[in-house]
Amino acid sequence: MFNSFKNFFRKRCLRKFSGNATTGIIPLSNIKSMAVFLDVEDQTYDECKNEILAFARDHNIHCEIFYFDFRRIEGGERLITSITNTVLKKDLNWYGRPCREKVDLMLSYESDLFISLIEGAPFPIQYMASCSNAKFKVGRKQIPGNVFDLVIKDPNGQEVSQADMFLEIRKIIEKIG
Repeated sequence: MFNSFKNFFRKRCLRKFSGNATTGIIPLSNIKSMAVFLDVEDQTYDECKNEILAFARDHNIHCEIFYFDFRRIEGGERLITSITNTVLKKDLNWYGRPCREKVDLMLSYESDLFISLIEGAPFPIQYMASCSNAKFKVGRKQIPGNVFDLVIKDPNGQEVSQADMFLEIRKIIEKIG
């Protein structure tokens, strides 16, 4: 009962706040800025971050990396990413929508390319992808409304790290070149 109630609000929220920008596959030469979402619970997130930054440097693209960190941080632990670009569990409302501050930050970068390396399609990434005004959106799993223009799936249901997935995405984007 509670899940159907929560899903009702999620669907309503996506309809209300979805961006209306026309999206599609665009060549690498037209990409001047990008926003990438990483899950810090993936063991390779740091390696992936370095690969993303190298790609951005190689192609003269302004890059902003956002993190999802829904871990429970104990008393002695410290956050390992910038608090500004990190969506924490406490930044989500009761049905999983990220706070306006985090969404506005993402929107302020006016990205040409949106990449979600988050495995699956949890509601917070569905919301961020739907709100984004990026011209080209890439993800690992299609979300309601066919938001992603390019979907790179894990082969044969195997778990693939974010770093490996980004390398595959990079190859495809460079071929579009």
